[in-house]
Amino acid sequence: MGTSQGRLAGRRALITGAARGIGAEIAASFRREGAELALLDIDIDRLLKTAAPLDASAFGVDLADVESTTDVVGRAIDGLGGIDILVNNAGILKMAPLLEIDPADWDFTFAVNVRAMLVTIQLAAKAMIPNGRGAIINMASMGGKVGGPNQAHYAASKAAVISLTQVAAKELGAYGITVNCICPGYVLTEMGAATRTEAMVQEWSAKSPLGRLAEPSDVANMAVFLASDEASYCTGQAMNVTGGMVMH
Repeated sequence: MGTSQGRLAGRRALITGAARGIGAEIAASFRREGAELALLDIDIDRLLKTAAPLDASAFGVDLADVESTTDVVGRAIDGLGGIDILVNNAGILKMAPLLEIDPADWDFTFAVNVRAMLVTIQLAAKAMIPNGRGAIINMASMGGKVGGPNQAHYAASKAAVISLTQVAAKELGAYGITVNCICPGYVLTEMGAATRTEAMVQEWSAKSPLGRLAEPSDVANMAVFLASDEASYCTGQAMNVTGGMVMH
């Protein structure tokens, strides 16, 4: 169970893509704030290691598979005894020039980054409605506001996440459910370390007025805020965590 103190004390949270990086940091932050956790990821081995110290339940799932996603999310919510917070963090990025994007990669990107969110939102919202409250947080990207080269399918999917968030906020607000998304910029995750050079870090950092890149904790702090009562009058927003690289 979650701790009795903290901004999320007594709340039940489901987080997708929680095995590593931003998702794992959000899970740890939510736990510190008192939430009870159900964590989902396709990498079940890594997820189990993340979940254990957080006393969280762990579920392996392929979010590109609608039937599997429906089953696993349903079981995760049942295991929590309901749900107060949904964090749709899972996502994929495949780089390719616009003229060389394989339509199959386009479809797969949208299946994981957007369609899975629709499915999880539907399931979570139906469980939240009887309670008259809930918080849904979707992970978008600054790429959903300002697309970059070689990521048309990714950027388009994240723009779709922003629109899905706005529509969900309008339809679910009457039930006391807030729906927001986070648009991170460059984040120093473990996953990107293998391909990241110091020159790249300096180049990217120079784009921020703050002169640095984001840490996973910067994104997790925003997620905690949006999940808490402090953000109870905040809905339909695409919150930038970009160090000022994007300001709209």
